[in-house]
Amino acid sequence: MIHVRARLGNGRTCIEVDGHEGHVEDGRVCAAITAITQTALLGLEQYAQQFPDLVSVEITQE
Repeated sequence: MIHVRARLGNGRTCIEVDGHEGHVEDGRVCAAITAITQTALLGLEQYAQQFPDLVSVEITQE
């Protein structure tokens, strides 16, 4: 099961995605969720590079 949690409030948005799906259609659902999430992150990184005085993206690996 893939879990997506979003918290909204006070001008903040937090999104957390975890879990794995490996049963339905050879993992295509998991791949789709990963692609959407990674595309959003890469887009935010590109925007931060274009406007470094306005946007900061911090990525940490656990």
